[in-house]
Amino acid sequence: MWSLQHILVYLAVAAAVAYLVKKYFLKPKSKKERTCGMDDCGCH
Repeated sequence: MWSLQHILVYLAVAAAVAYLVKKYFLKPKSKKERTCGMDDCGCH
């Protein structure tokens, strides 16, 4: 039988795994955001 505590633990684990996958395994969409200080892009 599933209790509320089990459901909350599984949701927290799923959120943590999703965060780690997003942070370490998915590439950023553009490198323009990271190199903004290296060229004249008008962000200063």
